[in-house]
Amino acid sequence: MLVEGGLPAIPTSVRALQHTLSSLLLKCNTIKSLTQIHAQIITNGLSHKNSILVKLFHQYITSGSLSNAQRVFEQIEYPSPNLWNQIVRGHARSKTPRKSVEMYNLMEAAQAVPDGFTYSFVISGCARGGLVREGEQMHGKVISNGFCSNVFVQTNLVNLYAAGGVGSACRWVFDEMSERNVATWNSLIAGYVRNKEIDRARGVFDEMPERNVISWTTMVAGCAQNGRCKQALVLFREMKRANVELDQVALVAALSACAELGDLKLGRRIHSSVFHFRNQAVLVSLNNALIHMYASCGVVEEAYNVFLEMPQRTCITWTSMITAFAKQGRGEEALRVFHWMQCAPAGEARPDEITFIGVLCACCHAGLVDKGRNFFQCMNQVWGIEPRIEHYGCIIDLLSRAGFLDEAYGLVQTMPIKPNDAIWGAILGGCRIHKNVELASRVAKNLVLELDPERAAGYLMLLSNVYASRNTWQDVSIVRQKMVEMRTKKPLGRSWVQIDGVIRDFVADDRDHIHEYSIYEVLVDISAQAKSEGFEPDNLEVIVLTLGVCDEFAIFTHLTRNHLLDDINVVAKVQQSYSSTSKE
Repeated sequence: MLVEGGLPAIPTSVRALQHTLSSLLLKCNTIKSLTQIHAQIITNGLSHKNSILVKLFHQYITSGSLSNAQRVFEQIEYPSPNLWNQIVRGHARSKTPRKSVEMYNLMEAAQAVPDGFTYSFVISGCARGGLVREGEQMHGKVISNGFCSNVFVQTNLVNLYAAGGVGSACRWVFDEMSERNVATWNSLIAGYVRNKEIDRARGVFDEMPERNVISWTTMVAGCAQNGRCKQALVLFREMKRANVELDQVALVAALSACAELGDLKLGRRIHSSVFHFRNQAVLVSLNNALIHMYASCGVVEEAYNVFLEMPQRTCITWTSMITAFAKQGRGEEALRVFHWMQCAPAGEARPDEITFIGVLCACCHAGLVDKGRNFFQCMNQVWGIEPRIEHYGCIIDLLSRAGFLDEAYGLVQTMPIKPNDAIWGAILGGCRIHKNVELASRVAKNLVLELDPERAAGYLMLLSNVYASRNTWQDVSIVRQKMVEMRTKKPLGRSWVQIDGVIRDFVADDRDHIHEYSIYEVLVDISAQAKSEGFEPDNLEVIVLTLGVCDEFAIFTHLTRNHLLDDINVVAKVQQSYSSTSKE
């Protein structure tokens, strides 16, 4: 065994020497040890021994020293097929998987005979590199050379077509297989998930004769990433009942679904299970998922506790914590975390474009205009990050909310990116707050021209609010008429709450809910309590928001139930303004 001082005594006979070096190769675990053994191989004239070179190559490649393996390989005059396979395998798993195809071509040119391992490795490299065309060529060689029944080659072909989005070819290879292992089934599921075909993935999952933790995790993560969070958590619970040993990747996927649904109870239970991994390092991504889950559920202090206890943090960690504070309106705390991030050891984390979105959002929510301006300038000047449309949206929203509407509008006119609906919507929101009808009318012309009916509704309702705030009812009526002509309407608001472990969702002005009467009774009580504590709702805004999604009777029922109409003249104005459009 290797010691600090170097190699043990070397035997004198060639056979014994070869045996000793082979044993040492199997045991060595550092690059220094490996280079020492390599030196002994050269010194003792064993560089032509295929068996020992294969072990040497394997160790170099496994330890991440592919460049050393490549240099040695280039010095061998007639590499054996095993050595070719090792070098192809190394490049297939590297950051440059295309070189595995190049090495295969050199192998063919050298008239070395490829086998099932060769094709398995090179097709794996094509899958990792997204080289579908090259992979198809390899598929042809597999068929012509008689390896189409090799289960490992076929599994890698399924991976190739799944990664490349060629679903039909992926399924064809799978159906042609006479023998399948669990990895093959997992590859097909992953392919469907990657193509967002969750129902098909679930169908394959249900057919599987045997499942492992990868099968379950792929399905849970697939559902969570494609907006099927309830289904993801149902699968996660089934996974636990099936006594599948949960890995950290599965917990990350489940936490993502908990964050989306606001399922704090299950999120906390998952957090408690993290302690079972204390005998192994907890993935940074798992801690990041915990921060995101707690932040999404509104318990930012618990997110911060996870953050403080993390032994290692990435840019995603810092950004998640900054964003968590920003969404809670705790801008100063978000900026303190950002300052701490900049003081962190070099290499631990460097702010990226997503970080600055969180920072600018923090300034926006806290109304920190001067700091927002400074951060927007320094992200390019100091950090070399070119502002994207999202950054412009944040700073324009900040300026608009604070009343700097002319500055915001001027920035829109000079920005190098074409403004989108979110940019114009931010200015429109500022116009509503500060009752700037003139600018709102100008913005609306740009906005309506570029939006399709489904996306225009919310912004048109926002424009109605601006007009209503200045009592320009004729303009409100014109906007409403425009909505009728475009056949658009404001999408209904939706919210949900968790009660006794069950998530229940609600739709704005829902008259079909089984507990409708009780829900509205509670809303009346809440409104009355809010009013008694000094909250004064904007009557006109409530009226305009309600119009377009309810009939006239529902409008007045809603307003009177919540004690929002104190002046009968307001009712008359609304009724008169909307009399023509209500008929349509």
